[in-house]
Amino acid sequence: MTIIAAVPYPTPAAPLDVAAVQAEPVPGDVAGNAHTAARLVGRAAGAGARLVVLPELFLPAYHPPTLAADPAGTDVVADDGGEVADARLDPLRAAARSHRAVVVIGAAVRHPDGRRTCSALVADRTGRISAGYAKQQLWGPDENTLFTPGDRGATLVVDGWRLGLGVCYDGCFPEHGRAAAADGAHGYLCPSGYLIGSEHRRDLYYRARALDNTMYVVFANAVGGTAPWRFNGGAAIYDPEGRPVDRAADRGEAVVVGRLDPDDLIRVRDAHRMLVDRRSDQGAVRDLLTG
Repeated sequence: MTIIAAVPYPTPAAPLDVAAVQAEPVPGDVAGNAHTAARLVGRAAGAGARLVVLPELFLPAYHPPTLAADPAGTDVVADDGGEVADARLDPLRAAARSHRAVVVIGAAVRHPDGRRTCSALVADRTGRISAGYAKQQLWGPDENTLFTPGDRGATLVVDGWRLGLGVCYDGCFPEHGRAAAADGAHGYLCPSGYLIGSEHRRDLYYRARALDNTMYVVFANAVGGTAPWRFNGGAAIYDPEGRPVDRAADRGEAVVVGRLDPDDLIRVRDAHRMLVDRRSDQGAVRDLLTG
């Protein structure tokens, strides 16, 4: 039996206050949605958050007909280094800079090689915006027609907290959250777009990813919209045992703020040692039994 060594990254030295946002963007209005995002970042920062997560594809809105009809208007362009210089995002840059907050927000990104990805942008505290992570697990025919899947994970480091990035359907795969944890993640950030009718799965997936990997999960979701693209909110922050630190209602704009606590992370990981005790050969060799 082989035991996989504990992740060799130290526990953060101090707590980090984070926000999960739910709001309704306007399809195709990148500039207007950037203004809305800036307002919500200000609201979150006013409540103490230093990291703010907004929903999947928030900048163009998750509306496949609009994304298909106007790719030039709904995409933001990343350069060879991943930086996004689109002037429509200036309000978001200013909000990140003035509030000294890191922002994660969903966008459709056009890359120099022509790929279009469903991505999580990261705005740092200087206001620089980069294409931080491209969704690896695309959901359904619309996303698979519109986008190219990402081919690698990403870990964001904020004040010593290692935070894996995922986008919506990524979080339905235990392997995705586990890959983040194996890279030393203390938390998992998931901009998402869950449709009305998926409430049970929405809540269960992210609570499970938290407990599976004894890490915090920050889940931001769209809300509102018109049929069939109507979203169900429920933005939440889950602790490393999968309990909600705080959670929004299924309707209406909301900003949920909670604290990632290193002492709680240590307590849970000392009690529930799945990351340390997991075997490298788990399930690889199986017996076939008959009854």
